[in-house]
Amino acid sequence: MDRMATWQRVLLYAGMALFLLFCLLPFVEMFFASLRPLQHLFRSPYQFWSDDFSFEAYSQMWETVPRLGRYIFNSVFLATVTTATALFFIIPATYAYARFEFRGKALSLGAFLSVNMFAGAVLLIPLYKLLRTFGLLNTYLAMIIPGAAFLIPTGIWLLKSYLEKIPVELEEAAWVDGASRLYTLRRVVLPLAVPGLIVISVATFIGAYAQQFLFAVTFNQNRDYMPLPAGIYEFVGYQTVIWNELMAASLVGILPVMAVFFLLQRYLIEGLTAGAVKH
Repeated sequence: MDRMATWQRVLLYAGMALFLLFCLLPFVEMFFASLRPLQHLFRSPYQFWSDDFSFEAYSQMWETVPRLGRYIFNSVFLATVTTATALFFIIPATYAYARFEFRGKALSLGAFLSVNMFAGAVLLIPLYKLLRTFGLLNTYLAMIIPGAAFLIPTGIWLLKSYLEKIPVELEEAAWVDGASRLYTLRRVVLPLAVPGLIVISVATFIGAYAQQFLFAVTFNQNRDYMPLPAGIYEFVGYQTVIWNELMAASLVGILPVMAVFFLLQRYLIEGLTAGAVKH
């Protein structure tokens, strides 16, 4: 039994190492590509390590694309506002599904889930016509509203399991003392659901950050509102692509997401394991 357990641990660690290698290797290659001179990127035979590495691309990219800082700010701003907008609707909607029984509850939950079965590209034309009707094209709202709409269904499904595990007796005790349902939600339920809310917030933020390209190139032509995923296309010229600077800008662009993840890592672990124990 001990030998079997040892082999199981070895296989588990080996699988984890391969998975991490598979996930991290593209980022490692991006980093090394950003350090190579442009003329050496595609030389043959391929060399993983080179003696001519430099950080010149990280300083030159700000001159090649002067609006790069603006694009990074737009991405962080859009992801933050989209997350806040989605949570504004996710929290009360999830509370209703977790606490109330009403006709069509299961059907509407299934309808929410079915929204994620459709790629965003399928709905681009009707969304474009709708945003044009309301005069929202070429604005931040043209990317915030569709982004939040696509993220709300997933947020409801994820948060619902957390709220259902909070004993309703705690709310009933507050009602006996004269508290309203809104006050109970704000003062009793939400503080207990903080780990789950953090998980939902981080997942929504990453989703909002990742989906900006599609909405930006379709609903926005104003460079002042352009997010980074669309803005880095300025490194692509008519005859050449400045690959090392593009890789450098891409790595700098994912730093906000990495910062959010590492700052909230402890709360993420608590939130992910909160639903693992049955009370």
